[in-house]
Amino acid sequence: MTALSESKNTLRTADFDYALPDELIARHPAPARDQSRLCALKRTSDSIAHQQFRDLLNHLRDGDLLVLNDSKVLSARLRGQKIGSGGEVELLLVEENAANDWWVMLKPGKRVRAGTEIALRDCIGHTTNVSATVLEKNDEGHCRVRFTGVEDITFALDSIGEMPLPPYLGRAAEQADTERYQTVFARSAGSVAAPTAGLHFTSQLLDEIRGRGVRICFVTLHVGLGTFAPVKSETLAGHVMHEERYELGIETADAINKAKREGRRVVAVGTTTVRVLESIAAKQNGPIAPERGRTRIFIHPPYRFKIVDALVTNFHLPQSTLLMLVSAFAAPGELRGRERILAAYAEAIRERYRFFSYGDAMLIE
Repeated sequence: MTALSESKNTLRTADFDYALPDELIARHPAPARDQSRLCALKRTSDSIAHQQFRDLLNHLRDGDLLVLNDSKVLSARLRGQKIGSGGEVELLLVEENAANDWWVMLKPGKRVRAGTEIALRDCIGHTTNVSATVLEKNDEGHCRVRFTGVEDITFALDSIGEMPLPPYLGRAAEQADTERYQTVFARSAGSVAAPTAGLHFTSQLLDEIRGRGVRICFVTLHVGLGTFAPVKSETLAGHVMHEERYELGIETADAINKAKREGRRVVAVGTTTVRVLESIAAKQNGPIAPERGRTRIFIHPPYRFKIVDALVTNFHLPQSTLLMLVSAFAAPGELRGRERILAAYAEAIRERYRFFSYGDAMLIE
């Protein structure tokens, strides 16, 4: 572990590194969603409790507002062959420009040129009538493609696409991932990665939470590939944050404003939910209003949170912006949250918690 830089302007990416044994990466989900473990960190006392996820019920209070991200994951990984050469190609949808006009990651993609045509296959390997034509390539190495043979590629993804599991799982998507890499409350399609903190909730658990006097509401943030990417610059100041689309509706805005007026807690499920709420709070002075937009907010120590009072999250990749965000939340307005989180992660490793998207959960309150 490196010594922490003194200034927020010189925080180093290496300050947020840690070593994780490979066998603690959760390559499959728990047998049931709410059977994962819960590492509960209290900021006021630095205490850590090792519990089961269902014990979240005992941490929530009558009057709390629980906010979840209802974005739905697209079956965004496509497979096909180059027309002409027959070379195998994998496409991963990244960002929609318009119907059938997408930025994608191509693999292999180094030698792909504008004009390359790809015939897509369905989930069982049969060639379809859908094809993709490469239009251009950007500085990030992503290709812009136009799909033909279908009115809108998003309507065909359930039959020709696969769940876009993170590469660190080291396996192809299976039939079970179609359900388990999706929250039970997902309704607004647009993510290319799951808002993973929400994966632990069952419909029954949500009903039990409501029964404790907790109100549940939703925001939408369509998760992009950049969410899980490591920071490549040496310092945090040199990092350019990825952009993601979000929406906050009137019902959730009103519920948050009422909770804050009455001194009740806003409990965010997931860093994506935090990004929506804190992005809007940073732009709007006072009570928040419904809004649809894009955010590049980069939350790292020190940061003072304006809306979120408690956070349910997963264990995050080393040197990722998500780890930096939870470090900021562990000690709002201070730099020491990084030490607090890395100490909690070290204890979770000793206790053999399961890490990352399909792994165990953490509560910071």
